[in-house]
Amino acid sequence: MCLARFSHIGGAHVQHQKLTAESSIVKMDIPGKVVIPMIQHVGVPCGPLVKKGDEVKVGQVIGDTGNYVSAPVHSSVSGVVTRVGPAMHPGGGREESVEIETDGLQAIHEDVAPPEFEGKDGLFRIVRASGLVGLGGAGFPTHVKLNAPKDKNIDALIINGAECEPYITSDYRSMIENPSNIIEGINIVKTVLGIKHAYIGIEDNKPGAVKAMSSAAEKEDGVNVVVLSSIYPQGAEKTLIYSCTGRRVPPGKLPMDVGALVLNVNTVAMIATYAKTGMPLVNKVVTISGGAVMNPMNVEVPIGTLLKDVFEFCGGFKCSAQKVLMGGPMTGIAQHSLDVPIIKNTNAVLAFDGKEAVVHKETACIRCGRCARSCPMHLMPMHIDLAALKADAERLEAFRVIACFECGVCAYVCPARRRIVQAARLGKSILRETWAKEKGQAQAKEKGPAQAKEKGPAQAKEKGSAQGKEKGQAQAKEKGSAQGKEKGQAQAKEKGPAQVQAQVQVQVQAKGLEQESQVEGLQDRKGGGKNGQ
Repeated sequence: MCLARFSHIGGAHVQHQKLTAESSIVKMDIPGKVVIPMIQHVGVPCGPLVKKGDEVKVGQVIGDTGNYVSAPVHSSVSGVVTRVGPAMHPGGGREESVEIETDGLQAIHEDVAPPEFEGKDGLFRIVRASGLVGLGGAGFPTHVKLNAPKDKNIDALIINGAECEPYITSDYRSMIENPSNIIEGINIVKTVLGIKHAYIGIEDNKPGAVKAMSSAAEKEDGVNVVVLSSIYPQGAEKTLIYSCTGRRVPPGKLPMDVGALVLNVNTVAMIATYAKTGMPLVNKVVTISGGAVMNPMNVEVPIGTLLKDVFEFCGGFKCSAQKVLMGGPMTGIAQHSLDVPIIKNTNAVLAFDGKEAVVHKETACIRCGRCARSCPMHLMPMHIDLAALKADAERLEAFRVIACFECGVCAYVCPARRRIVQAARLGKSILRETWAKEKGQAQAKEKGPAQAKEKGPAQAKEKGSAQGKEKGQAQAKEKGSAQGKEKGQAQAKEKGPAQVQAQVQVQVQAKGLEQESQVEGLQDRKGGGKNGQ
């Protein structure tokens, strides 16, 4: 065990509210149904591999994709598929999901068996097969994270046991109750990837976890427990790297660029579990807490269990839940329904009472600078807030809004209660749209001359064809008229004088009859007039 050699970067002292710190992990009863989304990770969504009416077993693959940046999805229960289609997702909106009616038997699928693997490629293969993603909340596919490019020299494995966000204690209980599994996972990764040093970062407000992990790592070569100061967001990747190693990750760069690999304590524990049993990621340890929960506790939940079933297992609500969060109070996502499922990277579900859920009135910025002093990324949140409200993409880029990882410290310390995190999210969206527009314009500009060059001869050819067609039609029309005239003259010539004379006689006779008719008409009118008088 050793103390952190480097001071934290920014942050704030928050109220920890670790109500479930002494609550041992309890395994939840199997619910009547689960709804398992096909997207529970960063990357490409999986496609369902089962259909309505299919029988499934625990550990069976029910969704996958051939894309590298993805992770397969497994059934957490045995039962019958009752529906495949869009369903509510914790991230908002509706995503393709598999609904399973459980049979209560929890029959294990035949493919579940300890895997055989050798070397780096073997490790990447089995980690992907396990469906493992970052269990600290990020949800990035672990096999992708482990597989750093060959030009990156990874010499520091950093295990995140900080759990700095208020209320959440699921990682803490795992370190207390199962430290050996975490150490086994660390050794697998460290040995296969050839990493020399491993650091387990734990905040100093968790003495029980520090003691348990120090005892487990005592005889391990190159594994050190680093005691960190209790400040939020100590568990953020870049902050943790600096606190444990003194290395700073430059803006726009990744941990691998400074030779570091960061994994959550439960992520490495899952690697050990899969290597020993072959059981993929089907359950998740989740902290259920908040002022509205009857019995706050840490629960091992089948993935896909609906929130309403989890709260019911914890005794329901002791008062009206004014707000329900998936995740912690600093970075969690508010839920509008209890019919959303627990997913792989869910580490807490909080139900707040009226006192905890108070939303303070937003007022004008007083330029105090607290947000800038507290920002772990050394940004200027007050300027990002203003630029986002004005949709000023140029200033948003200048103030590096993209570097913000939305920890919420700025909003927490702000005396004006500015909605700075929401402004940062809006700013990122504005900047990305601007970049996409500029890229499209640049491509169109580059494409323009080439297209014009290719289009020119084709248009000329088409124009020539059209002109030729019109000219041909005009010529045909003129030719037809001339031919018709010549034909008429020829026919007249053939008819001869006799025909002409006969025609003249007919015309004279007709004219005579017409005159006679007119005379008779006059006489009739004359007679009629006389009688009338």
